[in-house]
Amino acid sequence: MQFNKAEQTALLQPLSNDARILYILGIKPSAEQSSGATTTLNYKYLLSILNTKDDKYTLGRQVNGLIKELLSVGLVNFQDEIELNHSFNGKTLVLPLITMQIDEYSKLHLNWHAMHIDWYPNKKLITDLAKLLGIIDYNYTTSELGDFIAYWLGRPESQFSEYQWTQKFVFNLKKLRLAHGFKNVQKVGQQIVQTKAGILADENAKNLVAKYNKTQ
Repeated sequence: MQFNKAEQTALLQPLSNDARILYILGIKPSAEQSSGATTTLNYKYLLSILNTKDDKYTLGRQVNGLIKELLSVGLVNFQDEIELNHSFNGKTLVLPLITMQIDEYSKLHLNWHAMHIDWYPNKKLITDLAKLLGIIDYNYTTSELGDFIAYWLGRPESQFSEYQWTQKFVFNLKKLRLAHGFKNVQKVGQQIVQTKAGILADENAKNLVAKYNKTQ
């Protein structure tokens, strides 16, 4: 079984050996190379992989804990959105790193680090991800970036790839754009975006212009 450089780098991140074994022997062999999708998770089978000598693992939630480790370093994702405190049995995983092509984004999966005060999101990636997520206004303020950095500086144990850091920032922007009470904004569809000076007039200004025109 071969592993590309992105997988090797992720497997060398802080992981338990049992999580590595689960990925290498229990999950990756069932994944389609073209899509990265696995067969549905089967606790009984995965427990048999983990318990080669001793019955160290007996519960599904123990398997869940190992899968969450793999999630944290980007080796796996769930095909559909699920609740992480529910059973994973019967769910389908996707292995995003095995389908990675050699392109400009590949190196972003290889650079793992904790958050630092001089961090900036990757400009091209933030644009591409924002379009995929349907975010209309993805221009961020220094305050939005500073809040994001400050939050993760308080969690120095969290290490992610440069791709994942930018992905998290884009998800945070989407949450902000959908928030109520966002200042200096207009609503476009279901999203809230910052208004641009000189482009839109408020209702009071429109009414004043209309009143003035009637007097002419």
